[in-house]
Amino acid sequence: MAAERNVELGYVEETEKFLLKSRFFPSKVGGVPAWLSLNPLPSAEELTCRVCSKPTVFLLQVYAPDSSKTFAFHRTVFIFICRNDNCCKANCADNLIVLRSQLPKVNDFFRSQPPAEVPIENEIDASKYAKLCRVCGGVGPKTCGKCGCVSYCSKEHQAVDWKAYHKRECSTNKTDLKAEKSYAVLFPEFEIVTETEIYTPKKDAGQTSEEEKMRQYKEFLESNKGSDLSTSFPEKELQSMASQETVDDKQIRKFKERISAEPDQILRYDKGGEPLWISQSTCPVSIPDCSCGAPRQFEFQVLPHLLSHLQVDKLGTSLDWGTLCVYTCSNSCDVGNQYVKEYIFKQDVV
Repeated sequence: MAAERNVELGYVEETEKFLLKSRFFPSKVGGVPAWLSLNPLPSAEELTCRVCSKPTVFLLQVYAPDSSKTFAFHRTVFIFICRNDNCCKANCADNLIVLRSQLPKVNDFFRSQPPAEVPIENEIDASKYAKLCRVCGGVGPKTCGKCGCVSYCSKEHQAVDWKAYHKRECSTNKTDLKAEKSYAVLFPEFEIVTETEIYTPKKDAGQTSEEEKMRQYKEFLESNKGSDLSTSFPEKELQSMASQETVDDKQIRKFKERISAEPDQILRYDKGGEPLWISQSTCPVSIPDCSCGAPRQFEFQVLPHLLSHLQVDKLGTSLDWGTLCVYTCSNSCDVGNQYVKEYIFKQDVV
């Protein structure tokens, strides 16, 4: 039997907001991106949903340096998602975007020495190099046509700000560009902290005894649903059906058993390993290579428990996933100050 790999588990934790700025190279959820490369940023078109063609918003970022590459001394992977619930479809990642950014230790933006953990008046961020969308923190090529003071990535985010703040500001000429605003379209902001998983497999994990299967079968027959079925199928046939467990049944049992050991985990980091799948039948057949030609490898997965922190639960259609699996270039190919797209696979229980 192969030895268990050391998986790093991620958890959300509240912290001082200034510690989630770019100069601290954070791993975080929600708010606006703490961009790694400050110039150039991804274009508004690169951050557009492939389903509805509207802007996505920042979901999370994971700081994961590659010590084998001097040009990836700093390295961060970003995930963006569309807030349109109708774009969220089972086993389809078209509403998601993943970007990778890397910098050497000596770079154009940050000092080589770790920063002091204190707030500073003039924060080091991408606004030094480009106009940023006031709502989402992406590039803002559009401006308010009336006052010309505020920038946006799109008309959608301009409308969000107009309703929330700028209608009042613009009419009184009192636009405060330095004050941080909160917008309902953004997710709550948290730091991601990690610790190594300590996991001891349970005996016969993922398996159900014949005795337990028959107990479940008898309970099923006693229900109204089971009684209806018993009039249509012979009892021996139903007993046979009850004793069978599909491959997917076993896989989701394995997933739940593994996660239950640390139920608060929102992320599993296992670069070069394998995801903890919730289903065998919907796993990807192949993963596309990086644009540089190198194969991509699994790096981390986002778990459904994160949804409970995002304030997205509501009746009807809402954002949802079983797990989000991120694959990145196995060579961490040198992209300079650019952002490069990576691959994300969304798996759901259907």
